[in-house]
Amino acid sequence: MRFLVRRLGFYLVAAWAAVTVNFFIPRAMPGNAVDSMMAKFPNLQPNAQKALEAEFGVGHQGSLLHQYWIYLGNLAHLNLGTSVSLYPDKVTSVLATTVPWTLALVGTATVISFALGTLLGIFAAWRRGGWLDRSLPAFTFLQATPYFFLALIAIEFFSSDLHIFPISGGYTLGLLPGWNWTFIWSAIDHSLLPALTIIATSMAGWMLQMRNVTITTIGEDYVLAAQAKGLSSRRVIFTYAARNAILPNIAGFALAIGFVVAGALVMEIVFSYPGVGLTLLNAVQANDYPLTQGIFLVISFAVLIACMLADLVYVFADPRVRTRQAY
Repeated sequence: MRFLVRRLGFYLVAAWAAVTVNFFIPRAMPGNAVDSMMAKFPNLQPNAQKALEAEFGVGHQGSLLHQYWIYLGNLAHLNLGTSVSLYPDKVTSVLATTVPWTLALVGTATVISFALGTLLGIFAAWRRGGWLDRSLPAFTFLQATPYFFLALIAIEFFSSDLHIFPISGGYTLGLLPGWNWTFIWSAIDHSLLPALTIIATSMAGWMLQMRNVTITTIGEDYVLAAQAKGLSSRRVIFTYAARNAILPNIAGFALAIGFVVAGALVMEIVFSYPGVGLTLLNAVQANDYPLTQGIFLVISFAVLIACMLADLVYVFADPRVRTRQAY
């Protein structure tokens, strides 16, 4: 329990640091959201500029500390400001529209690649020298290939030549997003090729790590004792060896889940997929500081929450952590 309290305190401090850095970095950069708006619309009157400064919380709106307290108050009310490039849309509205696309694509692909890679890594370790173990260099080659390069090859082969998958976009143009089968099938069809590309380039890492740790665990005394008792191979590998070998993968999976919100930036650009990554690129190109700031904040909190959940899983999955904290 003390371990969890200490970790919770650490994450609260880390969250405050992320919020503070997210506030000061945009204000340390040259220009601001109002300057960007005035550059786009040079005919705006001075009164309009003052109204925009009040809207975006920049300019002569009191001291920096005063702006910081206003920022914290707005954040407590889930008010991340107004997007410059998509004015007058709120940042929270933009995130509510784009985050589900990234979660559906990158989140699903990450879970599938983790599950497949971990399972294949267990079997490769248990059957050392088998065909699966010998095929590891091929999986490693896919992981070493830049995923955007593999995506371009996949688009050329599966979309342009064979016409199996759509080339780009999140759904067919002309459809209205909604919970109907036509739109859902179109969204699934457009996400299959990007998802398969992510799985192909990330599965090898989980597989290789799980194989190496499992091989080390198989040589432990408690695993040898389980084999000497005459237990089935399936029970030995899953109940004794894999249960402890998977712990490092859990930590890596938590970080991967945390970065799911960031999306596969280049992947979404290649496929023109309407997720967080493509939105972040558009926000940076448009000098949309409020939207960029909101996306970075969401990514930071997603990583912190994922790491905190990984700590909780470690406490319940590894008795050694509980024993160590008892002393």
